[in-house]
Formats: sequence, structure tokens, C-alpha cells
Amino acid sequence: MIACLEHFVHENETDTYSRNDDAALLCSDLDIQGSIDYASPTTSLAAKDFGGIHAAKPFAVVRPAGADDISRVVKFASRSGTVTVAARGNGHSINGQAMSDGGLIVDMRSMDCSIDVVRLHSGDVVDVGGGALWEDVLRRCVLGYGLAPRSWTDYLRLTVGGTLSNAGVSGQAFRHGPQTANVTELEVVTGKGDTLICSESQNSELFFAVLGGLGQFGIITRARVLLQPAPDMVRWIRVVYADFDEFTRDAESLLTLPEGEGSSFDYVEGFAFANCDDLVNGWPSVPLDPNQSFDPTLIPCSAGQVLYCLEVALHHRNVDRRSTVDRVVERLLGRLRYCEGLEYQVEVSYMEFLLRVQHAERQAKANGIWDAPHPWLNLFVSKTDIACFDRLVFQKILKHGIGGPMLVYPLLRSKWDDRTSVVLPEGDIFYIVALLRFSLPYPKGPPVEEMISQNREIIQTCIKSGLGLKLYLPHYTSEDEWKQHFGNKWTRFVERKARFDPMAILAPGQKIFSRRNRQSS
Repeated sequence: MIACLEHFVHENETDTYSRNDDAALLCSDLDIQGSIDYASPTTSLAAKDFGGIHAAKPFAVVRPAGADDISRVVKFASRSGTVTVAARGNGHSINGQAMSDGGLIVDMRSMDCSIDVVRLHSGDVVDVGGGALWEDVLRRCVLGYGLAPRSWTDYLRLTVGGTLSNAGVSGQAFRHGPQTANVTELEVVTGKGDTLICSESQNSELFFAVLGGLGQFGIITRARVLLQPAPDMVRWIRVVYADFDEFTRDAESLLTLPEGEGSSFDYVEGFAFANCDDLVNGWPSVPLDPNQSFDPTLIPCSAGQVLYCLEVALHHRNVDRRSTVDRVVERLLGRLRYCEGLEYQVEVSYMEFLLRVQHAERQAKANGIWDAPHPWLNLFVSKTDIACFDRLVFQKILKHGIGGPMLVYPLLRSKWDDRTSVVLPEGDIFYIVALLRFSLPYPKGPPVEEMISQNREIIQTCIKSGLGLKLYLPHYTSEDEWKQHFGNKWTRFVERKARFDPMAILAPGQKIFSRRNRQSS
């Protein structure tokens, strides 16, 4: 199987006109309950994504009524020699991963996105459509049942199927693992057009292939996600560090505290910021409330051009006394070695905390930067190399900031399942580094080409220095790069592709495999 597939990895794309001819023939004979848009604002929208860097116009956008429609679309595409199919959730990819040039886009948001809480003997779960937004899952579970998924992403206007196809990471992942570790069952339409239920015990190879599989093996049409009781309130806290080693020691120490009420924080993240008064990149980005201010006189004289902020949160209930919560927070913060006086706390509802990025989204839209290009860069960096990364990247290349958050915080490898398609750097602890640029459109901000060039400089600097890292939400343009990315998982990845999508119909925007026709499969 591998030998059959190897020769079509990164072949040249078939001529666009040929793909359009195949798509036209396909769509004219496609019988679905949903609808197909050929030339409308929908197709123009599907030619772009949040990254704003790449564009690829599809022949048509399919609005499926359910999994049966998606199965028909994939089976019809397989009868052509060129047509590809890409699932699109809320279009939040950065490098065109959810695009299909001249092919078909499946609009997952048009499907049944019902959200059903199920109380099983083994525990509470929620059955949810792959095109549902995590924000809607949150509202339904918390407001309707007082329950919530255990693991989140920072931004919740993402689809369930989209994040499960990557990993789904936020400040809860140190305790519960990524979102891929908190799903027990999936309904998937494979690249053969088969609709299958899969789990750890049923069609397990497909289950683990799809989780973190970048859409290469199937389209997630439904997921069963673990739930836990939702807290009422969150004590949200930020503390500042001048020394990176102290920042990482404290962050890592919080990962290993025993789990239990009041024993540890429930959320751990962090970020780097410039040691200056810049509104976006510097001190003003740290306080949590407009009434709070940053006192730069409290920064040690030994501090450099970059400072660090550890961000933590403690869940609690309305019935808990404030004094009790204060004591727990005081005890946990007493373990940390941050700059005295540079701590910030606010009390917010659980919903408000989880939807915190939506406030930033509204501000970005009002300022005209939400629709500007977003050349974000997301990395997993090994613990052994994170200090070197700080010296080479944060303190040199990015010492003035990037016009947005520079997240950096540790994760435990033991919370990730190695059977999934996700690849991680070596070590028991690794860091996620997310460079989330929110710059004003040029000429008010730097040209997008300059930001992309800086991302390349960061990656090349890390490679030349031998740092252990992997791209999260990866994007490569050559077979050698993909092979290097997957390392010893490459053979398994190719075998799974041969088994579940042998003609490479799915997720062409990832540019891992090229479309095959039936005769050569």
C-alpha cells in the first residue's frame, strides 16, 4: 500500500479546467438532500480563510443535510479522476488547509448541529455535530445541564470537527489533555465514502487516525465528548516574571500538583511581552481589568527587553465563601517566584472566562484588524530546548513584540495518546508557542510578506540550532518537509491514507498527498 501511495505524494496538480469539467459532470448528477452553490458569495467566501494569505476558488460549495449527503459527495468525487473534497467549518485555518482549488467544499456549518447531552452509566457525555461551534456546545451544556466539556481551545468559534482534526489545546490541557483525548466516539465519512462509527474499541484504527489527522482520513460528522460538572465562577490571575527560567520552573511545577479541589489551579497558560509601554505588545497587555495598572518601577533592574506572564485560573462555586477562595489562591501563589506587586486578579463567571477571546474579537473587528491577514505560527517546543528558544526568538527576533499575543506554556506528554495522528517533540514536558499576530493592515502595519518572512526566520533559526520542535496546525509544501514533520510516524500516516482515502480525495489544502484516479489506485 505504501509503495502505491508514495509516488503520488506532491505530484503536480491536474489542470484547473480539467478539474472543473469533472466537477461539473459530478454535480449535475449529484442527488443530495442539501444544496449546491456554484457561483455565489458562498463560493467566494470558501476561497479564503482566516489567515488571509492563500486563496483557492472551489468549483462549488456543498451544503449537506447530513452525513449521507457527504458520503454521496465523496463517492461521486471518487468516480472522477480529479475532483477533491475539503470540509470547511468556520474557516479559521491559517494556510488554506480547508480549501479545494477547483474542487468541492463541504460546508459543515449547514449540517444538523444538534447538541444532545447523554447521561451514561460511565458518565455524562454530549453528542454533537461535527459542524457545531464549541461556543454553542458551551452554552447548551452549561446553561441547560450545569455540565461542560473538560478541555477547550482559547477561541470557541471553531467547529468540533475542525479542532478534533488537529488537537484542540488550551490552558486545561495540562490536566485533561487536548480535545482529542476527551472524545470517546466519532461518526466519520471516510475518503471511500463509507460512514462509520468509530471508537477505541470499534474501528479503532480509523478513530485514532482521524483524531489529529488533518482531515486526511475522513470527515467528522459527529462526536461524543466527555463532560464534567461546570463551575460557577473563575478566579482569573496573571503574575509577571523578569526571568524566563523562573517563569518556566513555576509553570512546570503547577503541572505536577495533585488533582483535586483546591489542590491546584484548573488552568495554566502564559505569554511573553515586550518590556515597554506599547499598548499592544508591552505592559498594558497584562492587566485584566481597565481599573488595573502596570507599575514598571516594580520590574527588577536586571530585567531584559522581554518579560513573561503566567496566567492561571481557579474554578469555584457560588456557595464557596470568598475567604476560602482567597486562602486557596494565596497558598498556590505563595509557591511562585514572580515579581512582587505585579499580580492581577479578577472574578468572572465560568462562561465569561471561556468566552474571553470573543471580547478581543469584537475589539479587533471594531479596529479593522480581524479581517487583515493573520500569518500565525504555532509550535510545539521540547522542554530541553525552550530556554534556547527564548534566547534566540523571544529575546532577539521578537523582542519588540508581534502586534498580538506570544503565548508560551508547558504541556504534559502523558495526557496525549500516541495512537492519534498528532506528532509531538520528545520529552515528558513540551511547550506550545503560539505567535498570534493582530497587526493593522498595511501601510499602518507591517506588510504581510514581512511577517511571513519573520516566521520563516524563526523556523530556520530553530532548525539550524538543532531545537526539538514540531509545527502545530502544520503547513508544508514538500514531501521531505512532511516526512521530517511526522518522523517515525510517517509510515503509519501513509498506511492510514492508503486504507481510508486511497485516491487522496480529502483535504487537498493540506498539500500532503495529490489526487489519484481510480485506474492508478
